[in-house]
Formats: sequence, structure tokens, C-alpha cells
Amino acid sequence: MRIDSINPALGADERGAGEAELAAYIADRMHDIGLDVDHWEPAPGRPNVVGVLSGDGDGRSLMWNAHTDTVGVEGMDAPFTPVRQNGRLYGRGAQDMKGSLAAQLIAARTLREFDTSLSGDVLVAAVADEEHKSIGTEALVDRYDADGAVVTEPTDLKLVRAHKGFVWIDLRTQGRAAHGSRPAEGIDANMHMGRVLSKLEALNRSLSSDEAHALVGPPSLHAGQLRGGDAPSVYAAECHLRMERRTVPGESAEDALEEVQTVLHELSEADDAFEAEAEIAFSRGTLKTPTDATVASATRAGLSRTLAPNNPPPDTGASFWTDAALLSAAGTETVVLGPKGAGLHTTEEWVDLASVAQLAEVLVHTARRYCA
Repeated sequence: MRIDSINPALGADERGAGEAELAAYIADRMHDIGLDVDHWEPAPGRPNVVGVLSGDGDGRSLMWNAHTDTVGVEGMDAPFTPVRQNGRLYGRGAQDMKGSLAAQLIAARTLREFDTSLSGDVLVAAVADEEHKSIGTEALVDRYDADGAVVTEPTDLKLVRAHKGFVWIDLRTQGRAAHGSRPAEGIDANMHMGRVLSKLEALNRSLSSDEAHALVGPPSLHAGQLRGGDAPSVYAAECHLRMERRTVPGESAEDALEEVQTVLHELSEADDAFEAEAEIAFSRGTLKTPTDATVASATRAGLSRTLAPNNPPPDTGASFWTDAALLSAAGTETVVLGPKGAGLHTTEEWVDLASVAQLAEVLVHTARRYCA
């Protein structure tokens, strides 16, 4: 908690410190536990750390995955001075995800000291850059091939089997620059983008009224960034929009782009002067893990044993995105399970300490069942 690991891409006033110091600390703790430690940099100064507890047979391998980077600290008085109060730990990264990193290390130590019968390997991963472009987990799946994974993002100790993806789409409307006193010569790209925005608003209403996905809810879109024009007295020659489309399992980035291109085609059919184009700038896929996946069953059993032996909590989904989608796309059956808390990405972030201990216990039970 006391180690600044702000993602270098996210510091507002200056470049964030990055993950190197925290990764080195975690590597030391992994060595103390007795894990085989792999420490490498997917990009300069951006390390991943993986500690391996080797099994004694050919059982299934299980990965626990948490990220070491945090968002910025704007508006926080003492973000790296943790405060413990009423069972909560306050500070930047408490919930997202240093509490989870601690739980993974606690669980690894428990298995190392008390279990000698695991047949498969347990991999404890601490990865860089989840808060920006996930270069850490992208490099991880190129280097390791686990059978199953639990991504320990905060979920209030609810088992998440599905979550949304997202697509960033860049749109550009083309106008013609002219002085404001010569309207016959100008074509206003900003006005044309206004037509696009109106159509997108209608599309979003349609998406929200469609039948929602059972676990993650309906898809959505919003206009995230808008820029157009050079001066008040000049017709805008171009207007640029970056929108985000949140996808649900079963949808692809190409599906989202096709929706937008249909909107642009309708507008160009109605007005010969309307010119626009759209392209995908960045996208991440969804997570959808079957209810009967072995890792889901093992984690569910671990939850039941830890929290509610006679009343196991139901599986759920999430509207946010996690690195679990990258692991799943690489062929690793993956679920998400993490501690309770609140305030991630805000000025008052906290994690429930009892839930960190419970998460560690669930991870131990899951490994014993999955890697047996």
C-alpha cells in the first residue's frame, strides 16, 4: 500500500511511478514463501512477476492473477499512507488491487506450508498495466499456459463468470472550411456530427431496451470525446468523435462498428453533402465462462466452504472489463473473484480486510480442488 505504483500512462501532473518497485517487493515475498520466481519486463520498466508452486504430478494448473498498477491520486491527501479503521483499509490501490495481491500471497504461503498433495501447479501472477492497455497479461499469456485462472479483481466475493467488453470507435465528419460570413461556401462538420450524435442516442436507447444479457445486462454506448472546429467564425472542416460501445457476450467489435457504419450510411443517403467515416481504435472482448467449467465449479465450492456451506451464493456478471477476457481468449478457463470494498478510482478507496482473508481462504480451497 505504501508503494507508489501509479500507471505511467495515467499520472495527471507527471508520469506515474510505474510498477517496478512493487513488482520487486512482491518478487521478494514470493522468494520468502519458496516459490519459483519469474520476473521479466513486457516493456522497459514495466515488470511482470510470476511465482510458481510446482505440483508433484500432472494435474491441472491454476493461475491467480492480479495487477500491480493503480490509477492516479488526484484529490487525495495521503494516498500511500494506509489508514485502518473499522475493519477497512483506506488508500490508493486498497481495493484495486493490492488487497487481492496480498490475498494471493497469503494463499500461496498457506499452500506451501500446509499442502504437499497438489498434483498441478499454482501460478501466482502480478501483472503490469491493467489500468491502461494490459500489456502485462498480454505478455503473460504468451509465456504461460494455465488450465484455469481466477482473476482477483474486486467483486464483493461474488463469483463472476461473465463481463462486458468494449470497443472504442473513431468517427470523423468531413465539412468545408469557410468564413462565417460566407455560408454558401461552408459545410459545417460539427453540425453533421450533431446528426450522428442524435442517431447514436437513438441507437443507445434501442440497445438498452433490447433483452438484457442474463449476467451482464444490456449493451450500451456513449460519446466519450468530441473535438471539432478551429475558431468561432469559421465553419468546421472536420469533427472528431471517439465513442465507446460496451459489448455483451455474443457481440464482437465488428458488430459494433457495423452498427455505426449503418448510421453513417443512412445519413449520407439522406444528404449528398454528408461525408463521414468510422474505424475501430481499440477493443477488448467479453468474458463468458460456462457454469459447468471446472474452474467455476472449484471456485464455487471454495466459496461455499468459506462463506455459506448451506447457501452458496449465485454466480453473477459484471459490467466492467478485466484481464480475465485475455486469459479466456488464450484458452484458459477463467472466472473473476475478489474482495469487498468501495471507492476504486475515487478519492476514498478502501478494502474490507476480513474479505481479503476470506478471499485467501477461497483461493486455497479452489487450488486444492482444481489442482488435486
